[in-house]
Amino acid sequence: MPLSLEDFRRRAGEVTRRDAWIVEGNFSKLASIGALPLTVARAAGCRVAYLPGPWMRRAADLHPGEAKTIARDAFVIAETARSLPHTLRAVDRDDETLAELTMLTGYDHDLAGEVNRTTNQLRGLLSRIYPSLERVLGPRLACPYVQALLSSEGSPARLKRLGRTRCEALLKTHGSRKARPLTAEIYQALAEQTLAVPGTGASALIVPGLAARLTGPCQFHA
Repeated sequence: MPLSLEDFRRRAGEVTRRDAWIVEGNFSKLASIGALPLTVARAAGCRVAYLPGPWMRRAADLHPGEAKTIARDAFVIAETARSLPHTLRAVDRDDETLAELTMLTGYDHDLAGEVNRTTNQLRGLLSRIYPSLERVLGPRLACPYVQALLSSEGSPARLKRLGRTRCEALLKTHGSRKARPLTAEIYQALAEQTLAVPGTGASALIVPGLAARLTGPCQFHA
């Protein structure tokens, strides 16, 4: 069961009275589940350290059992901290900064992956139903005004009904500085294809959703 904030504070107080260390077994956890106990320990004036991975693995090999359990890991960490204190590495402010950067970098990596996957899906779908339109909009899918256009009018038929004037206005509203020439390219692309490919109707339901999915990740991805 996860510990509450008060549980962490009580245990940090006990550690402080004993002039001991709070020890974390995995430095990477400082950026995730270890963030709260680390903050509480700092506030209570505790010294904080972590046991590097290589030392943790060596120590685990010296203790009976092979199961990877929280209880066993806690025992190994505590016993190693008691008998081999030189293996500990103090957590300083630079480590905390690194942990924060690790968290942010991981989040940005996830966003980049989501943007890449969704962009590939969208370009692939546009290529199947309207290749000429994909050539115009595909390279611009990261642009907010193209995302807004496809989210609102995500099919060739709806773009044709929208008309040049309203299309240009929509692009301008969402930040395009070259709305007029882009509008001309879009409608030139629409005019190049006169046949409806099987699946065009279904794509009208999918394209807006994919374009909408791009909006958030593209906004926050560095």
